[in-house]
Amino acid sequence: MLFRQYFEPKLAQYAYLVGCQKSGEALLIDPLRDIDQYVEAAEAEGLSIVAVAETHIHADFLSGVREFAERYGTKVYLSAEGESEGWGSNWAKDSKYDVTFLKDGVSFMIGNIEMTAIYTPGHTPEHISYVVVDKGSGATTPIGIATGDFVFVGDLGRPDLLEQAAGIHGVQEESARTLFHSLPKFRDLQDYVQVWPAHGAGSTCGKALGAVPTTTVGYEKLYNASLGAADEGENAFVDAILAGQPEPQMYFARMKRDNRDGVPILGTLPHPRKLTVKELSTMGDDDATLLIDTRLDRSGYMSKHIPGSLYAPMNKSFNAVVGSLVLDEATPIVLLIDESEVEEAVRDLVRIGYDNVVAFATPATLEEHFEAGGQHTSIEEITFDQLALLQGDSATAVVDVRFASEFAEGQVPGAINASYTRLPNYLESRIPLNKTLLVYCASGARSAVASAFLARAGYDVKYVADAFIRYAESEAVEIADSSLALA
Repeated sequence: MLFRQYFEPKLAQYAYLVGCQKSGEALLIDPLRDIDQYVEAAEAEGLSIVAVAETHIHADFLSGVREFAERYGTKVYLSAEGESEGWGSNWAKDSKYDVTFLKDGVSFMIGNIEMTAIYTPGHTPEHISYVVVDKGSGATTPIGIATGDFVFVGDLGRPDLLEQAAGIHGVQEESARTLFHSLPKFRDLQDYVQVWPAHGAGSTCGKALGAVPTTTVGYEKLYNASLGAADEGENAFVDAILAGQPEPQMYFARMKRDNRDGVPILGTLPHPRKLTVKELSTMGDDDATLLIDTRLDRSGYMSKHIPGSLYAPMNKSFNAVVGSLVLDEATPIVLLIDESEVEEAVRDLVRIGYDNVVAFATPATLEEHFEAGGQHTSIEEITFDQLALLQGDSATAVVDVRFASEFAEGQVPGAINASYTRLPNYLESRIPLNKTLLVYCASGARSAVASAFLARAGYDVKYVADAFIRYAESEAVEIADSSLALA
């Protein structure tokens, strides 16, 4: 048996290749949409991907399973559970695809490797996990379990996403109780069984995921805090698992829809063209096209940028920022980016459904634009000391763009909580018009992208380029009345 784990750091996502070296066949579990990476990796191992499988209908990225089925005719394994709640894989019911829908306990073979589907709902109604037995080596007990978003290192998959992300109201408590009743299936496995989760630290599919890539059943029984909460009983578990979950990114609802109904076929990656200085200079006049400025230098962006541009630095939060703040996935996108990072950014974007990446310009081209007197604007940077002086003015409003759980632990008195991951939803309901917004977060990273978004939306903004901990240590921070925070 050959086993490989593939990690995508911006999505904190794991895909798995399970191969039989004797037959040369392999199964790929939970692939991303840009499937060329897996095909090349399998070929390098001397394997052919003969089947692909999903643990569930994902909310945080577009699945590559349909891409395999469409382009290569690959065998597909999907959950047959959850249909009664409307969460079957509708796209796969087309007879042109070679699909097997799996019920709890059903097994199939990849060469000499046995895969058994275990129904593990709670994170989603249709969720299954895959127990792996290497029969080719003579084993009769499992080597591992691909748990998807059921069990993570140090945490469990959050059961509130159908409500918080997909907008299906009144289901999160029921989902949490379902998750509680799925846990014995995990606890019944032998302690030595390896655990291969779909996400690691940085994912918002849980609230306390560990940074270690794999674990074991026995280790999680000992040290997984969310699993341990179940020892206190069902009601205590429900309260614990629902408390403190971060607000999901805006694009999650779209991922659920497309993964259920059919991810558009990607084919080859988009190939954006390189803009000249003259072409870049017209960007401020084009309302239809969005310029995404990926410079890491926040102060550089704040001091001078093209009007109407969105700030999304090319770091681990790039997907989250774009997915949270760009609601229309068909928007034509132009990247301001180092040429060496264009392909990486394109992959990041297509993984969450932004396929219309039409062009890019480099920072050097931007500097030439500025030197030639091209359009530019700025956003004022302030410190928390300056915020305190401005706050007494009735013409200002303080906006805290951290998660509600952070806000609840302490905030600037009178601040409005509006997590940057849901900011477009708050423009009418929380963000006041005709006031200067003083925007802060924990470190200045999230408030930078939020300030750019709000300025693009027409608000007068001052960006707090300061650390909240410094403010908290120097002020008597008000412990939250979190009535302004999202539940």
